[in-house]
Amino acid sequence: MRTALLALALAAPAGSAIAASPEQTAQAALRAAPVWDGHNDVPEQLRERRKDVLEGFDFRDTTATADPATDQKAMHTDLVRLRQGRVGAQFWSVYVSADLPEAQAVQATLEQIDVTKRLVARYPAEMQLCTSAAQVEQAMKAGKVASLIGMEGGHSIGGSLAVLRQMHALGARYMTLTHFNTLAWADAATDAPRHGGLTDFGRDVVREMQRIGMLVDLSHVSADTMRDALEVARAPVIFSHSGARAVNAHPRNVPDDVLALLKANGGIVMIDFAPDYVSEEVRAWSAAKKAEAARNAALWIGNPDGLKKADADWLAAHPAPRATLVQVADHIDHAVKLAGIDHVGLGGDFDGVGSLPTGLEDVSTYPALFTELARRGYTRADLEKIASRNMLRVMKAAEAYAATRRSDPPVESATTF
Repeated sequence: MRTALLALALAAPAGSAIAASPEQTAQAALRAAPVWDGHNDVPEQLRERRKDVLEGFDFRDTTATADPATDQKAMHTDLVRLRQGRVGAQFWSVYVSADLPEAQAVQATLEQIDVTKRLVARYPAEMQLCTSAAQVEQAMKAGKVASLIGMEGGHSIGGSLAVLRQMHALGARYMTLTHFNTLAWADAATDAPRHGGLTDFGRDVVREMQRIGMLVDLSHVSADTMRDALEVARAPVIFSHSGARAVNAHPRNVPDDVLALLKANGGIVMIDFAPDYVSEEVRAWSAAKKAEAARNAALWIGNPDGLKKADADWLAAHPAPRATLVQVADHIDHAVKLAGIDHVGLGGDFDGVGSLPTGLEDVSTYPALFTELARRGYTRADLEKIASRNMLRVMKAAEAYAATRRSDPPVESATTF
């Protein structure tokens, strides 16, 4: 192949050049700037599947982790497939259920930080725990997966800025302000609003996170919470795994006006792969399925066999649509159009969702997405930015802002018990 390309190059007219194929453009970009993904839920899988016990767990290959007895699917992530996917840095999500009482959520989050650190320590040749942009660059240069910790949901600090500071001291480098549930200080996207965005305490959370250099993550929050946080923020914020609401109207996605505000803030939206957030058709089907399930439950009350058949009949008549890699690229296109090429990245949500778009079934598939973007006209420089250079810039900027606030006293709040 190289000989043939050389012959073509020699035969080409002087001054001309052979254009790289989309595949070649994508490969070159990912060699220069491996993927830095904003959100992966392997720690949640370790908790649910193994109760955080790592003995007997092989993270080099998780393709055989399916359990038909419990309808559990194989994991999306392992070290072999991370390498195939050109992943050079990963925020591992230390998510715990937002339905836990907050004190219990704090403990569970500590346990998830612990298991994440233990997992990374088991594979020192392949992974490196990182708490700074400089460490990420060092790990990538060494060919390791730079491993950072992200907290998913403000319930994990139990309403305490002291706990927030201690989580940062333990290595957490972002916190998503809410998960599915509205908190006493912040409205979530998927729950009834109670505050119209952030309360005064919620604004203090944003200020304190930025003072200590912890990235403010606005995935999962309501649009009003997004706007309030961006008004308070003095350093770039992130959306660790969200899409564009103009492409899919799910409330988890980011409205156009917020994408414009994000550009002014200097932050980044990392595009999610969760089908309900990617595909409007999947979102509508999921809503119809829930409505039919509620209808059937009322119609077939006291008759479990009839209910089971009614649900099965509806599913047979209404097969689920599939989200696609092309639709994910559509979200990227829209985010680039509104926020700019310097403010878009990827947050796949692998191992945090039950299904994935066709073409993006596990972490090995990132190159296929970059090839699709190259087909759409994205340059190698564009792809390098989306892969990791944008996220690297954001983290450096957040660290630089925190460095200017070192002399500021901690924001204080009264203890709750």
